[in-house]
Amino acid sequence: MPLSPQQDILEIAQDASVLRFAPQAGGRLLSWLIDGEEVIHWPEHADWSQPARIRGGNPLLFPFLGRHRVDGKIGYWRDAQGTVRELPMHGFARDLPFDAHADVHGAGLRLVLTDSEATRGGYPFGFRFEAAYTLIDAQTLDVTLTTTNTGDAPLPYYAGHHFYFTLPHTQRGETSLELPPTERRFQQADGSISAAEPGEARYTLDEARIHDRFHCLTGEPKQPVRLIAPGLGRVITIDLQRPNSVPWYAVTTWTEAPESDFYCVEPWLGLPDAIHNGMGLRWLQPGKTEAAALRIHVGKLG
Repeated sequence: MPLSPQQDILEIAQDASVLRFAPQAGGRLLSWLIDGEEVIHWPEHADWSQPARIRGGNPLLFPFLGRHRVDGKIGYWRDAQGTVRELPMHGFARDLPFDAHADVHGAGLRLVLTDSEATRGGYPFGFRFEAAYTLIDAQTLDVTLTTTNTGDAPLPYYAGHHFYFTLPHTQRGETSLELPPTERRFQQADGSISAAEPGEARYTLDEARIHDRFHCLTGEPKQPVRLIAPGLGRVITIDLQRPNSVPWYAVTTWTEAPESDFYCVEPWLGLPDAIHNGMGLRWLQPGKTEAAALRIHVGKLG
């Protein structure tokens, strides 16, 4: 796997399972391999001059995700007092270095970002944001996003994942996505969120109606999300109903182009522009901490 000589790559392993991370490049999980086979996609020729633009791994989306805009301009938000601030699409976390702390007792890594001069101009809040990855066994990965308000004012946020799952583009039609009860929405050209449509329990990944769509959870997701890929002999289960986790708001489905050999399945705490539309916007009080947890299991079909 080509990796940048400018990046320090950390590796976490459990039996035949290997995770690779670039803490200085947005705390990015780069890849997940099991028995040498790629589960999380990483491109063969990654352009490290713009790490946030690399289509692969799991970019961390914080403090906001998706597109937010003021007066039609993407990348801006307005607070309750009317002050307009600049904040990039998907937030700043994926552009900033994280501190890495390995778990000395097992196969885990904690990646930590705190407020700094680089964050306070567009987001004037004190925070600690942590992504913890733990390999439970060779096929099972726990991921927890923990946010702490270290400041003295209520903190608005809605974080999320951007998992790039490996999938040859020729296999989309035979690959299915199973979801718990949802409503389907999308972001319209003016930035507003569409009216809800009834969600289906199962889709195939070649369906246009799930490209760049938000599958908003309508209750406790007791049934997991499942990505069933017969061509890879693989089923990926994402359990969103983890102990002590705040509720996930939506699962977003997206890929870049017809020939892209990945498909993104992204658990989110809110929808784009939630800072203005309120859909999933979370307010964390001073001194408080909350976590959003999930578990990914990779099994074999048959």
